[in-house]
Amino acid sequence: MKKTKVLYAEDEPFLARIVLDGLTSSGYEVKLALNGALAWAQFEKEKPDICVLDIMMPQKDGYTLAAEIRKSDPNIPIIFLSAKALTEDVVMGFKSGGNDYLKKPFSIDELLVRMESLLKRFGPANNEEKDPDRKYRFRNCELDPVAQKLKTSVGEYSLSYKEAILLELLLKNRNNILEREDALIKIWGEDSFYNGRSMDVFMAHLRKLLKNEPEIQIISLRGVGYKLIC
Repeated sequence: MKKTKVLYAEDEPFLARIVLDGLTSSGYEVKLALNGALAWAQFEKEKPDICVLDIMMPQKDGYTLAAEIRKSDPNIPIIFLSAKALTEDVVMGFKSGGNDYLKKPFSIDELLVRMESLLKRFGPANNEEKDPDRKYRFRNCELDPVAQKLKTSVGEYSLSYKEAILLELLLKNRNNILEREDALIKIWGEDSFYNGRSMDVFMAHLRKLLKNEPEIQIISLRGVGYKLIC
């Protein structure tokens, strides 16, 4: 059976060895990079199934690395491991393309559980989401979730990774209810107050981009979820 391949980027050798041993003993094939530039080279060469990234690294920091990885592969799961624990650090991690953020110090068991959760949602088995040619046309608009582009009757807009996935979920459920909890778990990994507030911000931005499309509406159903009518 083919092992799940992990790109692990960490510049602190002692911690890197501990995590490497823990992941390897749990059945993962781990490619370790001790700086951001080497991590990018490993990503291009090895095509991993999941990325586990430190943030403060020489040559290329984790935020920059994640953004480059996300541009190359919109669906690969990315977990940040960092001692940077301020809210703005976590927000930056998600904005740069991360799916999860684990604050140091952490336990190997918690890391493994979070990796397994992300792989179930974004891993190699999800072939539909890895289709590089998928696009969604609705009324006068088109969403390209891979390129993270939205075309409307008045222009073309770049979306963040999470905005593109959120609009894709709405389109997959068009004229039906997209449950709030399902969307949060699918995109953020957990149904928390903080993640819910983040999703509200993204939803407001999508509404703004679609405001000149009279045949398209995103309706909020309090306590339930959202419905895209088009």
